[in-house]
Amino acid sequence: MKSKIIAIVLALCMLAVLSSCLPGDGKNTPEKRANFLTGIWHGWIAPISLIVGIFDHNIRIYEPDNTGWWYDLGFYMAIISGFGGLAFSRRKKRY
Repeated sequence: MKSKIIAIVLALCMLAVLSSCLPGDGKNTPEKRANFLTGIWHGWIAPISLIVGIFDHNIRIYEPDNTGWWYDLGFYMAIISGFGGLAFSRRKKRY
């Protein structure tokens, strides 16, 4: 029972940390645009952004104020690597 409570508390803390830098939260402006590393971060937290965006219409999956190609590259790399798409080799399971 105690380990379940600890797991729930840790999950809630992780959710709070991950949602603190969501795209569209006003931290990035036309003067201070989102860069490559921000694109990676936004790609990693895209599922959380999608869920929060249902309730808060200012939150988006993708930051509109970005540096362009570099942000796009970081975002795309994080999206596909989150699902194992950047692996250079795959191991086949032996049955």
